[in-house]
Amino acid sequence: MKSFARNLALMALAIPGAAMAAPAADKGDAAWDFIAGLTSEVGQRLAGSEAEARGRAWAAEKLKALGFRNVAIEPAMTRAYVRGTDAARLVSPVPQKLAVTALGFSGTTPDAGIDGDVVYFASLEALQAVPAGSLSGKIVFLDHAMKAAQDGSGYGPYGQARRAGPAVAATKGAMGIVIRSIGTDSHRNPHTGVTNWPAGVMPIPAAAVSNPDADMLVRLVGKGKALRLALTLTGRTAESLPTGNVIGELPGRDPSLPPILVGCHLDSWDLGTGALDDGAGCAIVTAAALKAQEAGPTLRTIRVLLAGAEEIGAAGGAAYAKAHPERHGLAMESDSGADRVWRVEMKFAPANAALSDKVAAALAPLGIVRGKGEVEGGADVGPVIKAQKLAVIDLTQDMTHYFDIHHTPDDTLDKIDRAALTQNVDAWAAVLGVVANAAEDIAPAE
Repeated sequence: MKSFARNLALMALAIPGAAMAAPAADKGDAAWDFIAGLTSEVGQRLAGSEAEARGRAWAAEKLKALGFRNVAIEPAMTRAYVRGTDAARLVSPVPQKLAVTALGFSGTTPDAGIDGDVVYFASLEALQAVPAGSLSGKIVFLDHAMKAAQDGSGYGPYGQARRAGPAVAATKGAMGIVIRSIGTDSHRNPHTGVTNWPAGVMPIPAAAVSNPDADMLVRLVGKGKALRLALTLTGRTAESLPTGNVIGELPGRDPSLPPILVGCHLDSWDLGTGALDDGAGCAIVTAAALKAQEAGPTLRTIRVLLAGAEEIGAAGGAAYAKAHPERHGLAMESDSGADRVWRVEMKFAPANAALSDKVAAALAPLGIVRGKGEVEGGADVGPVIKAQKLAVIDLTQDMTHYFDIHHTPDDTLDKIDRAALTQNVDAWAAVLGVVANAAEDIAPAE
């Protein structure tokens, strides 16, 4: 063994680039270090799972190591989805295996699966139009084609096929449903995500199929072929599993002023490692808070919220709002990947118009334009924004390619561009440099 180790060391010296030092990427800035550590040392963090709990413990220790104060893990409970076996195959006219993933809260098939004739629908509206009970014993294939947009605006309308389509199919009598993935890629990676079941609607097995497989099914339908599908989805819904939030603070010079809240979500889907969704957001807000205080403490405390269970209903954000009724000054959230910030939109009370102008001026040198659209805040900070009518700032990232990767096995660290990640941190730090140093009252935004 000693001679083997000696020979290996000699080889490392003799071969250029073979030295066994840590990769340079592991020695990067705070944002990169955060996300590289989270995705490598924890990995997938499905809400309610043991892995999500490990993620909370990891994040709490990371915040402490970075100098955050009052770091705490705040437990909560959530309804969650426990994945089982996901499989599908086209039985006829040509036997083929399909790339599928169960949707969160899907109904469960027997272990042996189900099979049935397929009824094709080109849109959610077409499915909604058929009579109740008319799809008894059938498996629905719901098609659509989400288009890429810089602001990600297609996700809302196209996402309805996933959020509402299975419940509609159930009311029509279908035994199962397969939807075209809510995504803009051409890879054979299905996109998961939750589906919703209104009261009184019995869940049916519901899966997303990869876009290339959906294209193939559409071609067969176009040739007039009758399709038959076999589907196995053995995952289950758990009504109460542990989740929680991690919070930490960088204290300000005046603790009497309401803090600035910056949020993200720590959980992820279990297909990839949650690098873009939303490890990147947690890395960005953490690093930006530190950068905003590089020259010394800001006037106001900056509080980070790394929320749990966002992907399956935002239980963490709701729990935070309930646990923290104390007044906040303003809330922001990062949950759109890691591409460059290109637009800022703000919701302030009229009395704070000058403050919003300062924010826009601080971002202008970074090429970030001021928009006039609706300000959303985000699922994790949304409950506290609603409860306290908080001022809100949205930093819009370029989402042209975000939905190529969103909720797929491809959501991994290598998809993050380090220069774009740095630009995000710079943008967030510029905003925090203004709002966390605002001495004036930040009035609730009606």
